[in-house]
Amino acid sequence: MAHEDDPLEHERASWKPSPGLAVAVPDPVRNDVLPPHRERMTDKDPASMKRAVRTVYTLFYLSVAGSIWAVAAYMIFPIESGQLTAIRDNTLFIGLGIALALLAIGIGAIHWSKAIMSDKEFVEPRHATRGRDTTREAAIKAFAEANEESGFGRRAMIRNSMIAAVVASIVPGITLFRGLAPENTVANPHGGDPVYLFSHTMWKKGMRLAHDPSGVPIKASDVTLGSAFHVIPEALASVPRSDGYLDQKAKAIVLLMRLPVNELHPPAGRENWGFDGIVAFSKVCTHVGCPVALYEQQTHHLLCPCHQSQFDVSHGAAVIFGPAARPLPQLPIEVDDEGYIVAQSDFHEPVGPSFWERH
Repeated sequence: MAHEDDPLEHERASWKPSPGLAVAVPDPVRNDVLPPHRERMTDKDPASMKRAVRTVYTLFYLSVAGSIWAVAAYMIFPIESGQLTAIRDNTLFIGLGIALALLAIGIGAIHWSKAIMSDKEFVEPRHATRGRDTTREAAIKAFAEANEESGFGRRAMIRNSMIAAVVASIVPGITLFRGLAPENTVANPHGGDPVYLFSHTMWKKGMRLAHDPSGVPIKASDVTLGSAFHVIPEALASVPRSDGYLDQKAKAIVLLMRLPVNELHPPAGRENWGFDGIVAFSKVCTHVGCPVALYEQQTHHLLCPCHQSQFDVSHGAAVIFGPAARPLPQLPIEVDDEGYIVAQSDFHEPVGPSFWERH
């Protein structure tokens, strides 16, 4: 029970709400004095402080070890074979290394702030923000005090181990970039050059255009006005699914359409790249490589549903809307003696996103 001379009780009893308040609260907020500071074990025992410091930098060095393990796992568990077990092991052990690296940094930073940094409470009065010299001096002083209280400037082991952990945590991500392009080999000397890779597909002179995914060749008589066919090279149907099938298909896939001849306006030099109103364009959007799969018969527009780029087939698949930077590459076609549609050659430019063209 509170003493009758308690000044806090006297203040609470004498307080009355202002008549202008919409809501009167029985227990208003008071500007009380902060309670006495409660020291931690690390504040009272130097040995405990040393143990806390060792724990923090040990966690940071453990993070470094996790980052190194992630890089090592990338090489120890390769995925070039394409087997599911290899992909599983690669993903699992790289993920464990990255998780350990980031988790150790987080736990170390929290333990540092709770056990080592100063935890004294203080009241900072609010004031108007000003850009005067005194304000700048106060900001510099605050940073200096924060550095002193955190021990960042004088605890070299913690500081250096934290910097090493943060830098090392970036290394696994950089290492994984290596797998974005095939490795250069004697059999594939241009394996790591994306410009070369996207400039060459399975299409070649005389290669028949076939239905996707059946691989049945397409005759010119099968293509009616307003129709659109999803097309792959005929030879792709015989490629085993485990032997680069999807990679080859992703580059070579084509959309085949037929327009009225009088509505077709090919760019200069491409007048003979089609046959009787039949034209073929890469299905890979030149923005970021999404599949261009929607064809509007009346307007002769191709639409990429991912980012809304639109291409005008009647004018060489020129960009008429959206973020794509260039027209869809056109596949030159003709008809062989049996009436089948065949390629005159490969694409004359890289397929896919425009940034692949940048040397």
